[in-house]
Amino acid sequence: MIKYLIITLTLISFFSCEKLLLEKDPASTPTEVFNSLWKQMDEKYSYFDYKRVNWDSVKTIYSSKINDNLTDDELFAILFKMMCEVRDNHTNLISPFNISRYTDKYPVPRNNFEWRIVKNKYIGNDYLVTGSLYNNWILNVNKKIGYIYYSSFSDNIDDYSLDYVLHRFSSADGIIIDVRNNGGGSPTYIFKILSRIVPDKRLVYKSRMKVGTGHNDFGQSLYVYAEPGGDYRFTKKIIVLINKNSYSATSYFASATKAYENIILIGDSTGGGLGAPTGGELPNGWTFRFSASQTSIKSNSTWNHTDVFEDGVPPDIYVTFIEADYANENDPILERAIEEI
Repeated sequence: MIKYLIITLTLISFFSCEKLLLEKDPASTPTEVFNSLWKQMDEKYSYFDYKRVNWDSVKTIYSSKINDNLTDDELFAILFKMMCEVRDNHTNLISPFNISRYTDKYPVPRNNFEWRIVKNKYIGNDYLVTGSLYNNWILNVNKKIGYIYYSSFSDNIDDYSLDYVLHRFSSADGIIIDVRNNGGGSPTYIFKILSRIVPDKRLVYKSRMKVGTGHNDFGQSLYVYAEPGGDYRFTKKIIVLINKNSYSATSYFASATKAYENIILIGDSTGGGLGAPTGGELPNGWTFRFSASQTSIKSNSTWNHTDVFEDGVPPDIYVTFIEADYANENDPILERAIEEI
């Protein structure tokens, strides 16, 4: 089951990185292309009920904008605007001239992260870069606190790097793992990190795939577990820092930490992206992707919307920047993590 989920989630990083430049079929019309995309989403998209989206009403609105004299640029803009009605960060339309994506718009303070501030005030410029892990001791605190920044789940984490960093911080009172602005990537590294910081094997979430054409036609739930592994592990207090720019695999990682008492999430809610995507091709050769699965942190057979974090995994302790924090080089999220340890 875990292998099944890893395969489906790997599509997230694959489709987000590939630019599929396909030739247009000159026989296709904007009307045919529109109807094809609307139907594909109607039958395969996984979050209509959760997002409270009336897809039939969406069709009525956007079909009125379609005619067979539209240019490619005009058609592309209409189709992607229609796709954005589901408010899903795993939604893309891909053509030879553009790849569009849904992005939430937040004021600057809602970013809640500035690497310059972390370096200048909290870890210094003599930090180590161990594989893909930026790490150092937190400066000027009474306790021994290790800090690790991991910028992308697309970046390989090897066993040597984990062994080195965790051995370095073996005497720490706690470790801060910062995944703010981590846009996601490979699910393999979710479980690689978890194996080094969890005390025992536990269910971390369940997932189900769309299998029928109805909006609620899902297959059997697949249960996913994290378990200890590796030569060096740290199971004392772990603080994970998140923000709105923590997407996809990072949201999966954040949701998995909810199963363990020694791991605390601090910051703002993640950006979501907990639906593994499916893709396809339109009559004119353009391609698309959108979410085709759901994920929940609860193990029972009932799927309750309150246990589905598609719109973002909430922190255990909510902390946000204000505009003055940037000017004054303060990181209130990191400072709250230090306080918690």
